[in-house]
Amino acid sequence: MTTRLDHLDTPITLIDRDVLVRNVDRMADAVRSTGLALRPHVKTHKLPQIAALQLAAGAVGLTVATIGEAEVFVEHGAPDVFIAYPLWVGPRAAARLMRLAALARVSVGTDSVEAAQNLATRLGPAVDDVDVLVEVDSGHHRSGVAPAEAVAVADAAQAGGLHVTGVFTFPGHSYGPGMPSTAVADEQRALGEAADALTGAGFDVERISGGSTPTALLTDASVATEVRPGVYVFGDAQQLELERCRPEDIALTVIGTVVSRHDGDDGTPRRVVLDTGSKVLGADRPPWTTGFGRVAGELEARITALSEHHATVVWPDDRDLPVLGSRLHVIPNHVCVAVNLVDEVTVVSDGAVVDRWRVTARGRNS
Repeated sequence: MTTRLDHLDTPITLIDRDVLVRNVDRMADAVRSTGLALRPHVKTHKLPQIAALQLAAGAVGLTVATIGEAEVFVEHGAPDVFIAYPLWVGPRAAARLMRLAALARVSVGTDSVEAAQNLATRLGPAVDDVDVLVEVDSGHHRSGVAPAEAVAVADAAQAGGLHVTGVFTFPGHSYGPGMPSTAVADEQRALGEAADALTGAGFDVERISGGSTPTALLTDASVATEVRPGVYVFGDAQQLELERCRPEDIALTVIGTVVSRHDGDDGTPRRVVLDTGSKVLGADRPPWTTGFGRVAGELEARITALSEHHATVVWPDDRDLPVLGSRLHVIPNHVCVAVNLVDEVTVVSDGAVVDRWRVTARGRNS
């Protein structure tokens, strides 16, 4: 294995293992101190190696986005997976869920009477093998029912023979300046109302599941029983702008080479161009962010434009402009997207390359 980064061609998707481990342990300790369980969302990293670190640090199970992701992590030893989205299950998906349930504890989300009935019918004799949580909308307005409607969905699931274990939500509106505290309050209120309604209807509510990276450290055990943050393992430019992580918490960057340089003497912006475009960084940019990513060590620099293979970085006037051939560490805006764009990541410890990890769950979108 090449142990010098300067011998590798850019762009390089790089994980600092020392920072990664620190992030994993810090979140595990913080959540444990609140009395909540941690069920991290592994769609962020898609790497069994990191899931193993999270489970060793005390995670009660893993959250995944798709059946395909669940298959990858169960194959690598995960004992408990939660597919935290409302599923509409066809015959092939039902067969895959049955195979998974023979190997691990599997729970899935649902947010409609029709989907619950369909899931129960598709699973047939295996209906007892898959747990169900009802999704409620706590303000993100993507999926999920109003808390008052949770009982109807749970009744349909139970009537079909499914085991209803609780409720969950995604406070996605926490991804906005000044919004994490508001989103936590909304989340707790929605989860509490739904859980109380289910309990009043005779359901044994074992799990009340919430949390995102912006809200995880603000959530307490007054209502929720578990949280499902994902991005915390790496951090990204969005989390920096939301002040939910610090520069020293960034565990994943993309190394790019300066391939073009312009000092602005002709009246154009003072800028450099890197070989790290949208095909490696991802082009996800919420309207409140100040660029398409940040440059580690020069956070006032702004990635103002992305092409497929190039990033335009406007450079602060009071800083030396990087020379051609120099390398910069870019912090992606949305790290989940950046990981899904590469086949493997390079892992360093104490500045030396120590491993390369294949992104095993990449592209497992169904």
